[in-house]
Order: sequence, then structure tokens, then C-alpha cells
Amino acid sequence: MKTTINNAAVLPLPKIEDRRGNLSVIEGNTVPYDIKRVYYLYDVPGGAERGGHSHIEQQEFLIALSGSFEVIINDGAEEKFFMLNRPDKGLLIPQGLWRELKNFSSGAVCLVIASDVFKEADYIRDFDAFLESKK
Repeated sequence: MKTTINNAAVLPLPKIEDRRGNLSVIEGNTVPYDIKRVYYLYDVPGGAERGGHSHIEQQEFLIALSGSFEVIINDGAEEKFFMLNRPDKGLLIPQGLWRELKNFSSGAVCLVIASDVFKEADYIRDFDAFLESKK
């Protein structure tokens, strides 16, 4: 199956509302894969960009825990923009899609829930090589 930008999706997270503050949970089948790695991006300087790569096998789920940022997804033929700015919604990015994260607000925190541990061999870090892999 060829992965396209239409396979990326914003998914709601369970939200438990309380006058003392809300709570969201990530467990069980919140994401469609076993969670193998969790990391977060923070203190991103103004104008800086993150991402700029694709994964051969790994899937990721991105959540704006605080603040906001844009995610640009590219499948080699089309591009789609997502604004993440709610801690109760996340962006599912399947394998085989190029991603760029930019326009981080001050204090933004991006949580990444990954389907695998870090493996450099799983990354395509050159956009031309990514386009070649999509042929």
C-alpha cells in the first residue's frame, strides 16, 4: 500500500473534563501501534524548524501539549498543512511521509509517540532521496 497525505489524520484523545483542570489519556488503542518511544521537543527558538525527514517504517503521533506549531506533510506528490494547538488532539503520521515542523509559538511543547526506538537507518533525511523512494 502506498502511503499518501490522506493517511495522515488528526485524532481526538480521550478528554476528562473537570473544574480543577482537564486530563487526557494515551493508553490501549489510542494509537494504532505499540508505543516503543516517547520524546518531546521544547525551547524551540523562534524561526527554527524541526523534522525535515521521513521514516521508512516508523509511525508517529504528534501532540501540542502546550502552545502551537505547524506540521507540513508531503507524500512526494502532494503537501498538506496541519496546525496543532490542542493537547486533546494529535496528528497520526504513518511511515513513508515527509514531515516538517515549523512556526513554533513561544513555550510550545511537541510530544512525539513513536512506534519504534531510534534507528538511524529508518530515516530518509534528504528530500530528493525521499522523492526517489516514492517512485
